[in-house]
Amino acid sequence: MNASAPLRLSLASLRAHRRRFAGTFLAVFLGVAFLAGTLVMGDTLRASFGTMFGEATAGTDAVVRGADAITAPGQAQGVRRPVGLSLLRRVERVPGVAAAAPDIEGRGQLVGADGKPVGGQGPPTLAGNWISDPKLNPYRLAEGRAPARRGEVVVNRGAAKKAGLKIGDTTTLRTPDPVRVTVVGLATFGGQDGMAQVTFTGMTQADAERYLAARPGEASAIDVRAAPGVSQTALVRRLTPVLPKGVEAITGQRSAQENTDMISGQFLTLFTTFLLVFSGVALLVATFSIHNTFAIVVAQRTRENALLRALGAARRQVTAVALAEALAVALTASLTGLAGGIGIAAGLQALFPAIGFPFPGGELVIKSLSMVLPFTVGVVVCLASALVPALRAGRTAPLAALRDSAVDTSGASRSRAVTGAALGALALTATLGGVLVTPSVWLAGLGALLALAAFVVLGPVAATTVVRLLGGPLDRLRGVTGGLARRNALRSPKRTAATASALMIGVAVVSLFTVFGASLKATMDRTVSGSFAGDVAVSTPSFGAGGSGLSPRLAPALQRLPQVDTAVGLGRGVAEVDGRGRALTVTDPVALAHTFDLGTVTGSLRGLGTDGIALARAEAGRQHLRTGDTARLTFTDGRRENFTVRAVYGRSELAGDYVITRAAWAPHRTQDSDTLIAVTFRHGVGADAGKAAVRQVAAGYGNPQVQTRDEYARSSAGGIDMMLTLVYALLALAVVIALLGIANTLTLALHERTRELGLLRAVGQTRAQLRAMVRWESVLLAAFGTTGGLGLGAFLGWVLVKASDGASDTAFVFALPPARLAVVMLVGVVAGALAGLRPARRAARLDVLWAIATE
Repeated sequence: MNASAPLRLSLASLRAHRRRFAGTFLAVFLGVAFLAGTLVMGDTLRASFGTMFGEATAGTDAVVRGADAITAPGQAQGVRRPVGLSLLRRVERVPGVAAAAPDIEGRGQLVGADGKPVGGQGPPTLAGNWISDPKLNPYRLAEGRAPARRGEVVVNRGAAKKAGLKIGDTTTLRTPDPVRVTVVGLATFGGQDGMAQVTFTGMTQADAERYLAARPGEASAIDVRAAPGVSQTALVRRLTPVLPKGVEAITGQRSAQENTDMISGQFLTLFTTFLLVFSGVALLVATFSIHNTFAIVVAQRTRENALLRALGAARRQVTAVALAEALAVALTASLTGLAGGIGIAAGLQALFPAIGFPFPGGELVIKSLSMVLPFTVGVVVCLASALVPALRAGRTAPLAALRDSAVDTSGASRSRAVTGAALGALALTATLGGVLVTPSVWLAGLGALLALAAFVVLGPVAATTVVRLLGGPLDRLRGVTGGLARRNALRSPKRTAATASALMIGVAVVSLFTVFGASLKATMDRTVSGSFAGDVAVSTPSFGAGGSGLSPRLAPALQRLPQVDTAVGLGRGVAEVDGRGRALTVTDPVALAHTFDLGTVTGSLRGLGTDGIALARAEAGRQHLRTGDTARLTFTDGRRENFTVRAVYGRSELAGDYVITRAAWAPHRTQDSDTLIAVTFRHGVGADAGKAAVRQVAAGYGNPQVQTRDEYARSSAGGIDMMLTLVYALLALAVVIALLGIANTLTLALHERTRELGLLRAVGQTRAQLRAMVRWESVLLAAFGTTGGLGLGAFLGWVLVKASDGASDTAFVFALPPARLAVVMLVGVVAGALAGLRPARRAARLDVLWAIATE
């Protein structure tokens, strides 16, 4: 056989049997399209944000700001020391400075026309002074005028649309103290209605100093514009000698890049990483489907391959024929997938603004890496999946040409059972060691991977028993039809397991997130129920950098109510401890102990004063501190102060790791706010009456949420359901690929059973019975994969919960949600029935005489 023969044979086989590879084509296409779409969308958003910030800050050549930033764990951006406005005159006198303006920025959340706060769900809600120099102001006045009097504001147009506000409307701005403001202008940022989902409210400089700065005469930074002919680098060099210690000057270009990274970089990294993980899951599922398809095709072509060997074809040539087919499918599907990925990116670009998520506009950015990587991954996945079947084809003996086409009826070998059991034992050992003996996320992760491998290897071993149990009721419920479906599923345990493995992985990931989400909700519920001893909680729904917090004046106002026994606000500060940023809880320690369960307290919370601090026991252990010891704190204003550890408490879930008084925080404070106010009622006050009184007072402070303890616990876990909904939507792709694999396997299996189907029809089986038999076989395959996926997912969920427990001070609760898992099982079985519809219809349409005559 000459060198070009394998290629010609492959192309001829693909043309003759192109339907066999339809499922493989779709699996590769969907995986590549999702991966390419994610990369193209990420590149487009990065470029769009960069362009937007570049245009908005083009007139700012230098920024004078605090040199050091303190970043607490979990914070996206560090807190810098403010810059004195007295420095402005010195900056303006530097040669080469054309103009300079203070930039006073803080948190400010608008209340919409419907009384609900705007934003707060991740992106920052900002307020600042409206800079009169249009070249230094990143915002452009689109409608109306600039604020000139007290209480006048300019709002970015996107926020105004979302809030239902227009020029002339009056509303409340939470700073967090409620401020009545009148909208006199609408602004754009970099040609867009806003900085993505960030909201901005611009006010007069006097109002900004009054409401946003910790003290009058301070600014977040000073923006500087250079004179003609002075470069940004030269301007920074001239500014640096006149700046006091702790203050630095950076180029406007660097400032714009930092802002781009803060707003878009972190979000986009999370966004693309999240989507890439699910692309990887989809491609992993596709690997099983592709492998199974080629394994069946090779088994069906045993006689054909043997004839090629008998005619003189070498083993490598037969292997080359199979790999050439896989390469042709891979190239075609991957190229088509790239086009599909570009379409997905374009669709997302149009979809986000339509659902109220206005990403910056611009043309799609298609980089070479975003095309080469998905294409390469698609080709490699397809070829790797087909490699073992291709090698098996090359080992076909010439004498096999004397036998009929092979049907894979292999079951569970002893070596497979031993290997699977060994992998399972290793998985159990690594997992238990990583979560119980020596807490280690890496060791637990290794155990999880070994568990996945053990499930795949043991699939054929378990297939016979599990399918027989799952299919047992079919004999009674569906009679002969059900019995035939069960026997067909048992005919090749290896093939059954390989087909179900793809669905098993998809369902396992779904179950993993379902169990972990339920465990998170149970953990948060227990944390609130166990730590929060108040009757109601006052809070603002927000996460990330969003929201403005609660006014520190609200807790004292609630304390004055006759229905209230204790009202304590939990403020947040930041400082460096032992060179690392730490979050501080700023509160009344005595009132804190009345409304929160702090566990066992060593020392006293009464005498903290202005130089005392209380620590959580776990943090004190990490810092090697005990009561009476000294902790050295460095604040954002650059001052270092010694605090005496006067109390160590046991529980830190809501109270945090460090507690200081408001008097201790006052000299160093930035924009002051509370994150939560806990209220306990006097004896005899009913829950409804007390809650109504609290809500009435809170309405005058921006109308925050007032909830009972149970309501607060449920709302704290509300974001988990939103996360799970997104996860389910993304995992739908992997499940679809797995179901395509089931449909394709059934189609190929029916092809090799053509004569058998004809004989069944000849002896009296009706078309409806034949369709039901195929559908029930599909249901059994799906039920087997779903059952294995639920078991594996629950185990991996337990591993993740225990690993998180070991890596955190919070005690995580493991919870199995039976209702949700039952829904997953039901969806998997129904999806299996749907996957069998098309193969069942095709089987029922077979001509009986032609089918019987088929060899």
